[in-house]
Amino acid sequence: MGQCLYCKEEISGRTDKKYCSPYCKSSYHYQKNKSQPPSFYEKVDKQLKLNRMILKEFNKAGLATVRKEILTKKGFNPKFFTHYWKNKNNEVYLFCYEFGFLSRKHNNKEKYVLVKWQDYMEQ
Repeated sequence: MGQCLYCKEEISGRTDKKYCSPYCKSSYHYQKNKSQPPSFYEKVDKQLKLNRMILKEFNKAGLATVRKEILTKKGFNPKFFTHYWKNKNNEVYLFCYEFGFLSRKHNNKEKYVLVKWQDYMEQ
């Protein structure tokens, strides 16, 4: 027979078997994937989750205004969002899951108006 690709133990059973147990198979593939650079999907997913966490942190009441620089220092990237909503004034709110933001300029300072998704926005 052969040796397990993960633990190097002797394998019994089928001749084409590569691992001695499901644990070894899972561990082998986990280590192999861990050594690879993150995929595009993983990078986007990580940024979306970070954006959501930051928006949630600064929007405890459901409506808030925060300077752009504060959010970007925390790692917020406005280019990553899940969907958008346009209000009656044609202002476009970008959302990271249930937390949204609208870019505004006030007194020559860029700010974000932060909102939480509401049922009426589905219409």
